[in-house]
Amino acid sequence: MIEQNRFPGLFSEHVSTFRALIENIGCVISGDFEKPILDVDAIGIRDGMIDFMCKDEQFEEGDFDFVVDAQNTTVFPGLIDSHVHPTMGQYSPRTDQSFWISHCLHGGVTSMISAGEVHAPGRPVDPAGVKALAIATHKCFSNYRPGGVKLMAGAPLLELGLTRDDFAEMAKHGVKLIGEVGIGGVSDVKQAAQMVGWAREFGMKSLTHTGGPSIPSSRLVHAEEILEIDPDVIGHINGGHTALPRDQIQCLCENCSRSLEIVHNGNEFAAVYALNLAKEMGQLERIILGTDAPSGAGVPALGMIRLIAMLSSLGDVPAEQVFCFATGNTARIRELNCGFLEVGKPADIVIADKPKGGEGETLLQSVQLGNLPGIGMVLSDGKPCIFPSQNTPPAETLPKVNRIEARFYPNLFVT
Repeated sequence: MIEQNRFPGLFSEHVSTFRALIENIGCVISGDFEKPILDVDAIGIRDGMIDFMCKDEQFEEGDFDFVVDAQNTTVFPGLIDSHVHPTMGQYSPRTDQSFWISHCLHGGVTSMISAGEVHAPGRPVDPAGVKALAIATHKCFSNYRPGGVKLMAGAPLLELGLTRDDFAEMAKHGVKLIGEVGIGGVSDVKQAAQMVGWAREFGMKSLTHTGGPSIPSSRLVHAEEILEIDPDVIGHINGGHTALPRDQIQCLCENCSRSLEIVHNGNEFAAVYALNLAKEMGQLERIILGTDAPSGAGVPALGMIRLIAMLSSLGDVPAEQVFCFATGNTARIRELNCGFLEVGKPADIVIADKPKGGEGETLLQSVQLGNLPGIGMVLSDGKPCIFPSQNTPPAETLPKVNRIEARFYPNLFVT
């Protein structure tokens, strides 16, 4: 089953010290929009964190527990899906689908952010129930990493009766998010803006539903309402699924400085339109990416890399910068300690290459032409989870495992 990873010993609680090396890297995408390509060819990992990055160095493989030869392929940070709707565990009642989070791991996603546990069966709308659901999902996913994916959950929807003290209580228990404003029972814009202000006071990040209604409990949310609510993230600016008229998308881009989220399960024409507006304004650092799944459109396991390929090709933005939309931009805006390949950051790493048969000499050229990368390996906190992906097109070249210390996985024989 996909829930099982190829290297289960590495996730054992008995593993205390672990050193890994990825060498012979052809291209490193940093996650930093301002400097997307790094001039390094090796990454060292110690206990889940990036320990060093260098070029033209020689190593003794015996000094490491796990050694991967990237074989001149591309490395980029694990993708961050900025917009998902989990419940408990990996089952989605919205789509009657199991193991959807692990499927997305095969698409290079190592982190996810909840936009609200909208599809929880019998979702409570009273203040006590709202708080209980948010705190429970936050604590559950703090202890549970499906296949290695880190999911930031517990995003309460705004419901009538919530007070400032309720947000203080949720924040005290670690809740750091607000679900999509416009889906819950609060329809008065001034009331919603007040609640978003309370949430921000306690360090909680907010986002809005944008565009037409997607489920019976959501409603049409206009640009002027979003500007008054002033969320941290303008959620699915390209609609989820129905986009606002272009003049309202332009109004949002030009009249606020908040983050602009583009999602896979939205209007593709509006996605490119919003991207072009941000590009013309010189504000591509505001763009972050998500899938808005599970939804009526299902769970696109490759949704993030499909979105990257679409925006790069149709939006004419260099692929290395679009990868940063889904990594460093999101990490910076959401205040996450991931999304960048740099010393001291978690070693959430994807090793990939251009797909077999695809046009382009390199992965970046192929993605710029609209092709999906072939993923050879995914590491979460430095621990290999996927090798290779079961969902992407086969990579032209796969990484090669040169060494794995027997105490971690005695049944894997490396030739």
